[in-house]
Amino acid sequence: MRLVFAGTPDAAVPSLDALARSTHDVVAVVTRPDAPAGRGRSLVPSPVRVRAEALGMRVLTPSTAKDPAFHDDLRALTPDACPVVAYGALLPRAALDIPRHGWVNLHFSLLPAWRGAAPVQRAVMAGDDVTGASTFLIEEGLDTGPVLGTMTETVRPTDTAGDLLGRLAVAGAGLLVATMDGLEDGSLSARPQPAEGVSLAPKITVEDARIDWSRPGFVVDRLVRGCTPNPGAWTTFRGERVKVEPVTPADNPANGPAGTVVVTKRDVHITTGSGSVRLGVVQGHGKKPMPASDWARGLRIEPGERFGDA
Repeated sequence: MRLVFAGTPDAAVPSLDALARSTHDVVAVVTRPDAPAGRGRSLVPSPVRVRAEALGMRVLTPSTAKDPAFHDDLRALTPDACPVVAYGALLPRAALDIPRHGWVNLHFSLLPAWRGAAPVQRAVMAGDDVTGASTFLIEEGLDTGPVLGTMTETVRPTDTAGDLLGRLAVAGAGLLVATMDGLEDGSLSARPQPAEGVSLAPKITVEDARIDWSRPGFVVDRLVRGCTPNPGAWTTFRGERVKVEPVTPADNPANGPAGTVVVTKRDVHITTGSGSVRLGVVQGHGKKPMPASDWARGLRIEPGERFGDA
């Protein structure tokens, strides 16, 4: 089939590579326009654009998917289907109607669970044991279209959102290619999503990533892993923000009010609403990431000092 692939971040690159290796013909790639990044705020192309250009593919970067000129370009390409992985923009009906097999989204959850922008992060934060990926036909609703295929993936106890997304991106690429194969030979039929089991996965905000030390230790652990690497879990210490990387349960629970920082010879423990956790790597304001013990040694933390006292 003639395909126009749409995607933007790193997680979409394995799917682009898999489709490029398949029997299908990727005639163009659609991605978000170059965006400012880094301290210099210079314009940087998306990972999908970089990979597509390396593969010698035509790249379209419409400022909005509503642009009639983009629709004209798409019609001229005469795609049979448009596979999508984390493109990052809503598609209007005028665009959805162009490919004869529609726009097929690879979504990193088992729909109807975790509809929205952050399914992997929300699954980790919720403590799900199993998640997966789904391919479905895009409608104008939020991830509500009929499902074409699914695959499952175990959530490991130490998974960060980045770890899990990396595995899903690779395994999901195979599912997306299989879905294109099934559409081509007519072996696949879309089935409506069930009305039960719907959950939403809105984008993680900076405030969502703030650690509430009064919650149980296992909740703190899930939050931190779910926000790693982005947007990064954080707390405050001495009035300044501190970024926290994944924590582990402490062997010797610390005492004191929630958020109390307890420094031992080798470790830094933080009390929570139930038990305590051991810090791994932290990043103080304006500093580079460092082992928690080095961070604490440099600050000469006094007994009774606490996280979260902004």
